Amino acid sequence: MTTNDEVWVSEACTLPTAERPLRLAEFDNLLATAVRSQRRLSATHLRWWLDPAAEPTARDLTGRETECCSFFTFTFARTDDGVQLDVQVPAAHIDVLDALANRAAAGIGS
Repeated sequence: MTTNDEVWVSEACTLPTAERPLRLAEFDNLLATAVRSQRRLSATHLRWWLDPAAEPTARDLTGRETECCSFFTFTFARTDDGVQLDVQVPAAHIDVLDALANRAAAGIGS
């Protein structure tokens, strides 16, 4: 994680600073290995389609993330195409969602 990675971490995040690089690495791993595609539904709403095998890991990670960043809303749904994960944030945290979308785009197909 670089200094630029810290720029988009919200001040509302209560995760201890020392643990943030580890959490970011967990998200990067999930995004690189499990996200098949993504679609931005609105400025505050992102949808990922995940490999179904990654659902337990994704649920664990997003559950822990909402404990420290309560502004996130993560919603899972099973579809014919796999697992759909919706990520929503209030308008004040669009920059965080933008960063996740960019990281996912970099990880898809890598």
